[in-house]
Amino acid sequence: MKRSIAFVVLLMMPCLLRAGEIPATGRRSGYSFMAPDTRAMQDDDTANPGMLWVMEGESLWAKQDGASEKACADCHGDARESMRGVAARYPAFDQVLGRPVDLEQAINLSRTRHQQASPLAHESRELLALEAYIAEQSRGMPIAAGADPQLAPFVDKGRELFMTREGQLNLSCANCHDDNWDKRLAGSAITQGQPTGYPLYRLEWQSLGSLQRRLRGCVTGVRAQAFEFGSPEMVELELYLMTRAAGMPIESPAVRP
Repeated sequence: MKRSIAFVVLLMMPCLLRAGEIPATGRRSGYSFMAPDTRAMQDDDTANPGMLWVMEGESLWAKQDGASEKACADCHGDARESMRGVAARYPAFDQVLGRPVDLEQAINLSRTRHQQASPLAHESRELLALEAYIAEQSRGMPIAAGADPQLAPFVDKGRELFMTREGQLNLSCANCHDDNWDKRLAGSAITQGQPTGYPLYRLEWQSLGSLQRRLRGCVTGVRAQAFEFGSPEMVELELYLMTRAAGMPIESPAVRP
């Protein structure tokens, strides 16, 4: 009930109070909104639950799979070298499909095209583990997604989705994450929604999860119909969010409340 009332209050705020998009100098990671104990959990790899998925991903990286009986390592070698900076550039444009794909989709495309293996299910432990292992190789590196000119129209589509009001509560992503960040919603901090740490371990989930899982939760929260995992709209929104966080360091696997 408190959460619904808070949403209604946000809804009733005059449009004249709209703060607009956050300038690059004002961008903040969700890490900065967390309590000290949660920050400490992320900072210590021995206490960060997401590192369990990273370790599992390292094993899967070296595991042969599919009709080709190849492992990721057979083509890409040591991930600590070949995958450094990769997660910071996704979603990226896929020339065959003619559209952007996120890192999870890129992993599955590699499986089907090169390993002749079945794609892994969205939010499956195996897919999240591989994504976490690859993303962890870019930890500390600046986000650089969207630099490819071919991505420009898809970035625009993602921005439109971010700005569009939807659902029974008639709210957009921007209403919370651009206009009301650093305020409270049902006792929780409203962050800027910068996607610096995905896949991340969320205490509410008691599990690792993807950015698309978080986006679907937000859409459901405003009483709207969420796009399917892997849909073009989801990837476009991911892409815009990553360009919005350009220059911010990758934290994966991050920890969030």
